[in-house]
Amino acid sequence: QHIEEAGIHSGDSACSLPPYSLSGDLVKEIKRQTCILAKELNVVGLMNIQFAVQDSNVYILEVNPRASRTVPFVSKANGVPLAKLAARVMAGKSLKELGFTKEISIDHVAVKESVFPFIKFSDVDILLGPEMKSTGEVMGIDDSFDKAFAKALQATGVKLPLEGTVFISVKDMDKPSAIKIARDLEKMDYKLLATKGTAEFLTQGGCRVERVNKFLEGSPHIVEAINANEVALVINTTFGEKAVKDSFSLRRASLAKGLPYCTTIPGAFALTDALKGIKKTKLEVKPLQEYRKI
Repeated sequence: QHIEEAGIHSGDSACSLPPYSLSGDLVKEIKRQTCILAKELNVVGLMNIQFAVQDSNVYILEVNPRASRTVPFVSKANGVPLAKLAARVMAGKSLKELGFTKEISIDHVAVKESVFPFIKFSDVDILLGPEMKSTGEVMGIDDSFDKAFAKALQATGVKLPLEGTVFISVKDMDKPSAIKIARDLEKMDYKLLATKGTAEFLTQGGCRVERVNKFLEGSPHIVEAINANEVALVINTTFGEKAVKDSFSLRRASLAKGLPYCTTIPGAFALTDALKGIKKTKLEVKPLQEYRKI
């Protein structure tokens, strides 16, 4: 399950195996549709399908008779050499001959996170979209999603703050979700900082928020706060050409300071879960073979 919503390139989105927020019934329905598509299209080997779920409705975005970059991630997570098996099936072997006739279920959670080269390019925005920008990926494994995602984030070089101030500035459609995130952060004793519109909305929702100016509104503004090491984490979503351009400087300042940042609401929810995980229990390391029972 991709953490970012449809519209973000699948290569740039973090993803979880097994799905971390879908109900059992939805997973069963996705499996059912996958089997029907594979048989109807008469695919031998690997097949890549992208589904989108809205409420309880499952939509098919695309189906490709090929492997994808997710295949090696899945193989590392469950211990099955899928590309090798698929190649042998395409060459004429049956799954029965290869001893691969049952779906593999895992007891742990594996999370893939993308690695981006943004720091090397001063004029590139960190906002994600349909164009792929990542140049690598890492994987975190643990017994729960929150800790697995925390490990994946740390593997990319992100330092998750156990305390400090979280800056929040989101587009209007994301403000109701931002309240839920802000409340969770407050419960974990993080302080909240926000620009005018977001600050007013969060305050109405019962959150304690300090207000700060946008960069173009003049000093004291958010970029100054970031450069002064007064911000530990950034959540920023935006919409529209002007808004994206006006908020570019705060995202670049976050990147330059090495701050964890989220530019999507699903990413912010997942990051909040990761913070809960590392504040609740210390992360531990085990050999990959112990997770896969090899």
